[in-house]
Amino acid sequence: MNSLAGDHSMVESSRLPGFYKKSIEERLDLISQLVGLDEEEKKLLRNLGNLDEKIADAMIENVIGGMTYPFAIATNFKINGRDRLVAMVIEESSVVAAASNAAKMLREGNGIIAVADKQVMIGQIHIVNVTAPQYKAMKILEHKEEILDHANQQDPVLVKLGGGAQDLEVRVVDTRRGPAIIVHLIVNVLDAMGANAVNTMAESIAPLLEKITGGEVRLRIISNYAVYRIARAWARAPPEAVGGPEVVDKIVDASILAEADPYRAVTHNKGIMNGIIAVALATGQDHRAIEAGAHAYAARTGVYKPLSYWEKDEDGYLVGSLELPLQVGIIGGAVRVHPIARLALKIMEVKTARDLAEIMAAVGLAQNLAAVRALVTEGIQRGHMKLHAKNLAVMAGATGDLIDKVAQKMIEDQRIRFDYAKELVEKLSRGEPL
Repeated sequence: MNSLAGDHSMVESSRLPGFYKKSIEERLDLISQLVGLDEEEKKLLRNLGNLDEKIADAMIENVIGGMTYPFAIATNFKINGRDRLVAMVIEESSVVAAASNAAKMLREGNGIIAVADKQVMIGQIHIVNVTAPQYKAMKILEHKEEILDHANQQDPVLVKLGGGAQDLEVRVVDTRRGPAIIVHLIVNVLDAMGANAVNTMAESIAPLLEKITGGEVRLRIISNYAVYRIARAWARAPPEAVGGPEVVDKIVDASILAEADPYRAVTHNKGIMNGIIAVALATGQDHRAIEAGAHAYAARTGVYKPLSYWEKDEDGYLVGSLELPLQVGIIGGAVRVHPIARLALKIMEVKTARDLAEIMAAVGLAQNLAAVRALVTEGIQRGHMKLHAKNLAVMAGATGDLIDKVAQKMIEDQRIRFDYAKELVEKLSRGEPL
């Protein structure tokens, strides 16, 4: 029976003093006692997959086990004239197959062209309780070089490599509690995502800004609206590659609808993010920051818009373009801690953060094409449900070759449901033919 909100919890208290000090096994034992996990369930959690126990325990707090997602390779990608294998981690059926299929459609010429800006991030410092805020904003700019120099003293290695704090922007904004000054510290973070470097710099210059303005600094943190870190991708496909001139027109119509209707634009962009986030997960990126920045960028005009556009050129070719901020890194963070993230970068032959951003933008464009094309032709469910049938077969208890047999029978009968999968598995277990 499913638990209801009014049911009494097995847990007497979630207050667990010293829980963080315990080993993974000790934590698991305690949680097992509190919620009644059996040995089989504990065994499942103990499986950390390809992650070392010490690394898992260091990455986040209060670890009691692991959870594994499939690691896949999307094929057929040609990006900037170069064939690339793309690592993807995702739980949703059909995403990898769809990306691979669309990449094949976009292989003509140099394939998908992608270009990423410099790896520049914004550190925000918010100053309140300032008298004459417009004048004080100018005083901040007057001390610009001093402020930048102070920020760069926090990370001499980054500066030596050609990065560091490079510019300053100052705005006065109206809030419910009066005017506030917002200072943007513009930092080139090179091949890092940049959060640690930027946050350290932002915190370091706060006392100096308080001295200059006479105000009080509140927030000192990176902005995940990475408007100086834009990645773009564009591609061209002959009509026959996507199903003919009629399909080209239908894809263009679907794109136009996303431009006009935010309800459609959100789902249009979700298809883009299916591909981008799958690559982000495979390479240990901060996918929450990527997602937040992308959707903010989609709404930058005040109306939520698609991140990609599909048009028909003078030759009747389908042409697509994509633009969004991508804050990614190949040094620091999970990407350097998790061995599979490093392996993903090796498989994709990624050497710089810009290279990774370009691959992700290309994948987002291809993923979007696959989704829109499916919608205007056979519908999204046909391909999706074929793959979903295998998931249902596994859930129903099928193993080995029986998974494909059960899935195929459900597809043939057009009854892709868990109850039918269970019925088929039970038949096979009794030795009955399907």
